[in-house]
Amino acid sequence: MNKASLLELLAAVQSGTITPTAATQRLADMPYEDIGHARIDHHRTLRIGLPEVIYAQGKSPQQTTDIFTRMAAAGTDVLATRADAETAALVLASFPAAAHHPSARAITLKQSPPEDPKGHIAILSAGTSDQPTAEEAAVTAELFNAKVTRLYDVGVAGLHRLLSVRDQLVHADVVIVCAGMEGALPSVVGGLVGVPVIAVPTSVGYGASFDGAAALLGMLNSCSPNVTVVNIDNGFGAAYTAVLIARASVRRS
Repeated sequence: MNKASLLELLAAVQSGTITPTAATQRLADMPYEDIGHARIDHHRTLRIGLPEVIYAQGKSPQQTTDIFTRMAAAGTDVLATRADAETAALVLASFPAAAHHPSARAITLKQSPPEDPKGHIAILSAGTSDQPTAEEAAVTAELFNAKVTRLYDVGVAGLHRLLSVRDQLVHADVVIVCAGMEGALPSVVGGLVGVPVIAVPTSVGYGASFDGAAALLGMLNSCSPNVTVVNIDNGFGAAYTAVLIARASVRRS
């Protein structure tokens, strides 16, 4: 339930089209619903404007489907991240309207009515190998109604590739940069734009990259003061935060 649906419910009670008892039943699962193996936070959308998201890795396909089902019944948009093919097949069997995004390892179900995008997010990947993390970010941001511009394979080894898309960067409210290896790209991007840059280190690179730790440390030591960093391969976390920043930018404009 979001703020709009809650206001509709309260207005219906006020007008007498729904009884207080029926409204109470509708609110029975607030603030969370206990389904045994999970306690689903249906109240999160009311608190921060975005719903809880399912992290499918480590859950069985049936557990993910159970949670997906209860969240869908609440009427919110639903996102499951780190979902494998078996989990996606089981969810889509129950929800044909859902979409599986193999590159992003994500499953989405859009239920909110169409509306104009709230904010603009540019998402960059240094190389094609960083694209799965970038796609996780892009799918997340698009589900939560941000305009997304994908700018992939623009790493610092060929700086002309980044400079050729600079005119697209300057229109974004926030930029997400996914990079492995030495993780240099966010610092360069940070020097080109006047908006927050969210750096995502990826677990891409040879041995001394230490599965993304080298990129993480490089990004944490960025000389560009508008760069902040999320965890390794956490495209979802970068996008969730970017959506909130983009929405705030729209409200201020």
